[in-house]
Amino acid sequence: MKNKDLLIEKHKEIFGEIPEFIVHSPGRVNLIGEHTDYNDGFVLPIAISLGIDLAISRIPDSEVISVYSLDKEKKIVSLYAYLMKSSGSDNWANYPIGVVKTLQNHGHKFGGVRISFTGSIPEGAGVSSSAALEVATAYAVQQLYKLKIKDKDLIRYCQQAEHEIVGVKCGIMDQFTAKFGKAGNAMFLDCRSLDYRYIPLKLKSAELIITNSNISHKLSTSKYNERVFECEEAVKVLNEVKSGKSLRDFNKDDYEKAREFFTPEEKKRAFHVITENDRVIEAEKSLKQGDIKKFGQLMNDSHESLKLYFEVSCAELDWLVETAQKIDGCYGSRMIGAGFGGCTLTLIEKKVIPEYISKLKGYQEKFGIAAVTYEVTPSNGVHKL
Repeated sequence: MKNKDLLIEKHKEIFGEIPEFIVHSPGRVNLIGEHTDYNDGFVLPIAISLGIDLAISRIPDSEVISVYSLDKEKKIVSLYAYLMKSSGSDNWANYPIGVVKTLQNHGHKFGGVRISFTGSIPEGAGVSSSAALEVATAYAVQQLYKLKIKDKDLIRYCQQAEHEIVGVKCGIMDQFTAKFGKAGNAMFLDCRSLDYRYIPLKLKSAELIITNSNISHKLSTSKYNERVFECEEAVKVLNEVKSGKSLRDFNKDDYEKAREFFTPEEKKRAFHVITENDRVIEAEKSLKQGDIKKFGQLMNDSHESLKLYFEVSCAELDWLVETAQKIDGCYGSRMIGAGFGGCTLTLIEKKVIPEYISKLKGYQEKFGIAAVTYEVTPSNGVHKL
């Protein structure tokens, strides 16, 4: 049974009514530009077909949000007036409830909502299941109650909910991609101005493969927020060289002038972000020129930097990347997402994908856990089904 049919059936079973409509919100894969988004830098993501399907109906004259997760088989009910205090197995409810509360806090008036949802995105895999759910919720409520919200404000509200309610100081790339993704295209996004442009993704006979390490990261309890803080501290040091608000404002020359004043951690974090921004700019040029060999090398360089300088990789991710890189026909491979687990992204000739998948048996032998692969193509942003 397709997700749409299943959602209609479950929504009716749980809430006693069929939903008014269903929306699909995509996950994302960032081709290159990792940990640059919250530093006001550049990123090059695509929306993917894996995502969240969400059904919604209204509760007239009410300020209640009732959320049912098909995947968790659990319902959570909350009043808009109260912040969620859930923890552990109920953390998933903070995302939709947080978005609804944030919309209300910005002065948007609407009644209660009943939401049910299911996802095809592996949770904790670094392909942005949380942002997909946030954007699905915000878009569905907007459409249900005909709220007048500008697209970029909708994205900012979702990011704010994750900052203030979930507690993760994320950048805006994930939510932006879930809203503005375009089939067949990558997106060059300036995370400060939110200016963006589409780049046709023409990979010839190559394909993009996600490999899920099945090592789940939990951003709010990981060192993610620590990395955000370290980058902020590095900016303070660089401001002794020249004025700037974030690492995006500095180049390699500025870094060299300031390097003796950094702590060891600040030095490494700043180096990664500054050089990663340069790689995104070069990657866009490579894609426009159809030079996937150069693009693949930039992916490899990105992983090496994330491993050595930003220190967010792990043994499992390194094994997957290095195994892919050794295959004749692999252009590049790197970890994606925040790190500390999650997925890798590999650009590889279609004809050698079976060889790569066969080598993943070694992953299970070494780490005692199976890795799962997905072929991904650029897809559209959030929309009604």
